[in-house]
Amino acid sequence: MSEKITPQQLVSQQLSQLTQLEALLDTEKNVLQQQNPDALINITSDKNTLLLAIQDIDNAIGQSFEFKQEKLAGSFDKELVEIEASLARCKKKNLINGLIIHQSQLSVERMKTSLLENHDRSSMTYDSKGKTSGGLSSLGIKA
Repeated sequence: MSEKITPQQLVSQQLSQLTQLEALLDTEKNVLQQQNPDALINITSDKNTLLLAIQDIDNAIGQSFEFKQEKLAGSFDKELVEIEASLARCKKKNLINGLIIHQSQLSVERMKTSLLENHDRSSMTYDSKGKTSGGLSSLGIKA
């Protein structure tokens, strides 16, 4: 016989999971700054698992008639304020991590462009008529 989870337990569990998500987003930021792709893969997996668990709890709360009744009675006012604040912090941290990723992608693109330009200069040759040849076509890349 399964034990029924109370609305209070659901709300507490959701708050706990959001706190875990905040910590995971902080770890993700550190890993992004350290540029550690292996650790990032693990964190991404953990984050996806946690987000699915948060969604499951959210669905259970949304379907709970007892929760709706207790919420109307004002039973969860403090917890819901904490949950909303935690969600806001998670969104902000996720946005910051997204900006770090975007900046990293821009840096990689700049480096790629610089390497291609250097390759073009070093692979420049002259044909029998004195015209330059080489560049991207020597890499098999067509623009």
